[in-house]
Amino acid sequence: MTTVLVTGPIGGGKSTVCRHLADAGYPVYDCDSGCKALYDSVPGLKLRIEDELGLPFEELGKVFARPRKLAQLEKIVYPYLVEDIENWKASLTSPLAFIESAIALQKPEFSHLWDKVLLVDAPAATRHSRNPQAAVRESLQHYDGSLIDYTIRNDSDLGSLYTKVDNFIASL
Repeated sequence: MTTVLVTGPIGGGKSTVCRHLADAGYPVYDCDSGCKALYDSVPGLKLRIEDELGLPFEELGKVFARPRKLAQLEKIVYPYLVEDIENWKASLTSPLAFIESAIALQKPEFSHLWDKVLLVDAPAATRHSRNPQAAVRESLQHYDGSLIDYTIRNDSDLGSLYTKVDNFIASL
């Protein structure tokens, strides 16, 4: 099975690309949703996060402005997320699967989970208009071009984006 990481900055179009892939029948693991599901499915995880980070779980979003707290959270949650992705992949029979994550490419603990990397990007003004958090969160996202196998520039309409995605799939 070939696994492709779909990554890119917030508001770039990753989720739109992944919805198109899922609609075409490909398995897609969304790391954001997977992580949120773990908070409820791993016994004691929320309490551990609260204890170790020293803030109520409801205020977890504050860690994005506090690098040390964010690193603590990642150290707690990422092993569970990696295991969840590995279990998901092991359950698949598809010859092609996709993992959606804005930051996985920067995290060495995830690097064994994919074979190819697809970067989905859009002009900064477009990203900022799509998501008000883009300007804040993009400082946390960096993309080493040497690790990118294919780039889709999401700078037109949906039909054009879907054509680019389909061309990428055909290239695999």
